[in-house]
Amino acid sequence: MSQKRAAEGNAVDPAQKKIKIEDADGVCEKDVGITYYISQQPGFRGQIKQRYTDFLVNEITREGEVVHLTDKGFKVPKKKTETVPDDVKKLQKEEEFAKRQNFTVEDELKAQLIEIFGDEDFEKILDVYRNAQKMESKNSFEDKSTRTKIHQLLRQAFNNELESVTTGENTFKIARNNKNSRVNKQVMIQETKDENGVENWGYGPAKEYIHFTLHKENKDTMEAVNVMTKLMRVPNRVVRYAGTKDRRAVTCQRLSISNIKLDRLNALNRTLKGMIIGGYKFSDVSMNLGELSGNEFHIVIRDASVSPDSGAKLEDVLEAGCKSLSENGFINYYGLQRFGTFSISTHTIGKELLLGNWKGAIDMILSDQVNVLPASKEARQLWAQNRDPNETLVKMPRQCIAENAILHALTNHKKGEDGDFGVGAYHDAIMKIPRNLRTMYVHAYQSFVWNKVASKRIQLFGNEARVGDLVIIQKDDKENEQKDEREEDDFDEDLRTSDFIRARALTQEDIDSNKYTIDDVVLPTPGFDILYPSSEELKQLYVEIMAADGMDPFEMRRKVRDFSLAGSYRNIIQKPKGLEYKVIHYDDPVQQIINTDLEILNNQRAKENHQKFMKAKLERYMPDKGGERTAVVIKFQLGTSAYATMALRELMKLETSRRGDMCEVTV
Repeated sequence: MSQKRAAEGNAVDPAQKKIKIEDADGVCEKDVGITYYISQQPGFRGQIKQRYTDFLVNEITREGEVVHLTDKGFKVPKKKTETVPDDVKKLQKEEEFAKRQNFTVEDELKAQLIEIFGDEDFEKILDVYRNAQKMESKNSFEDKSTRTKIHQLLRQAFNNELESVTTGENTFKIARNNKNSRVNKQVMIQETKDENGVENWGYGPAKEYIHFTLHKENKDTMEAVNVMTKLMRVPNRVVRYAGTKDRRAVTCQRLSISNIKLDRLNALNRTLKGMIIGGYKFSDVSMNLGELSGNEFHIVIRDASVSPDSGAKLEDVLEAGCKSLSENGFINYYGLQRFGTFSISTHTIGKELLLGNWKGAIDMILSDQVNVLPASKEARQLWAQNRDPNETLVKMPRQCIAENAILHALTNHKKGEDGDFGVGAYHDAIMKIPRNLRTMYVHAYQSFVWNKVASKRIQLFGNEARVGDLVIIQKDDKENEQKDEREEDDFDEDLRTSDFIRARALTQEDIDSNKYTIDDVVLPTPGFDILYPSSEELKQLYVEIMAADGMDPFEMRRKVRDFSLAGSYRNIIQKPKGLEYKVIHYDDPVQQIINTDLEILNNQRAKENHQKFMKAKLERYMPDKGGERTAVVIKFQLGTSAYATMALRELMKLETSRRGDMCEVTV
């Protein structure tokens, strides 16, 4: 079977191909190509993420500003309500009713409405105003300008108290809705003005988008967004963000939401747990994925120590290691978090999807594994026994999004004479997985290949730029820029950046000029819209790695658009900026060592308001009061898509786990 045919997914009948499900405890670094270090400096032992407050992440905007929680929204002042006696309320209602029953439309406006709607519909509209009824017009109106004129005419004729909407058939639905009338909207604007007369509680005129800061603890970004949108009863798509943040951490980032009133968004703070929002700002544009320049990290490494056999001191190891990390950086591997948290790595599922083996991919996703959500094990075992989607679905927890999507889809298909579902059914089930999840699998495979090539690149050629290495084409590098010949119709905009990043190979002249260093060198993830290194050794690496999986790096287009990978470029080396470290001693194993933005804000506000506060929580670091235990606090900034655990791996020379911990390797 040729690589090209396998890549297209047509050479093997996916329904017939069987996949061996590995019953392993999990994936280790070498399984995904993480095998080398930049320096030979000794490392040290320690525990990270013992508490989620030991791992702080603050987003850095494109303008270079570190995002912090600076407020917790605003308090809406309570409206002063006057108690109205029941007899007065009754009289007011009777007067309002009589006023509406006697209401008449001005003759000129009445004539226009009758001409548009006819006598019968006009009387119905009048009844809507008088008795708070609802109606739909008999006539439809295809012309947009006519519909606009009708909306305006209805508001003018009925004191802005009728709300009109057009249906899909361009008829008009009309109802009385005093709460949302334009008169009351003006009243509401007045009610939201602050002491300086600025509307929206001092934030100014409303715009389509509200940008805000999210401070969250022990939740990933998607989970946080799901909670917020569920509470507001809006779809997830109205919330946008620049990047996702770790779960087992305390993180601070900017998000945007569209078409929501500010007070409704702000009210979430009364309900949210482990999250708080603030820093509101109106904008005409939304946040978009990738619109950040990186993240700032504060990481506590508890129980830090060096091997007794080394004879070295922790402080000396730290100083030398941090110097090397700052000057030489670390291999910019995709960390183990990229490959999921179950026993079966996401990249192995991605491989089957790229091969078009839908059944094999589903078998992996639904398989019973050692490392899997415990509540899902019964459902997985049930699937293995009878492959009945209806029975399995009953037992599958809702948190298992991909699994539920697959099972729901399969309930709509019947098994064939062989007692199994057909290829079409399995393909349909795969495509019912939310797009961000199903593309995650194939992107994980790209990451796996990149890691393998990066390791070999460092092994073969070290950390010096050489002829054939790739660098990104800069805007002023016109003489070397290549003509873009991609077919626009076949290019998936979701799988590349909007800047059309291009690369070129270094020449001997480039190397002799000393203009480029290893910091500039990039490697591509496999795809149809990238350039591979001109070095035959590196190019052959892509071929050999992917040939082992039945694929060809030069044939990355697929019939299924989501799995047709354009590819991207990633720097081989990352260097942390602003690297600092601090050694702190303590006794209590759960003693807090660094303070979160929320704790700092709460205590600063309390101090300003002459309330009780903790002096130790006014700044990031808690004071060192001594103790038997030793902790190291590392602070640094990384660019986008870089993994902090990979920087710690280089510094500590320890294996990373898929939840971000560090552990010693047993040989």
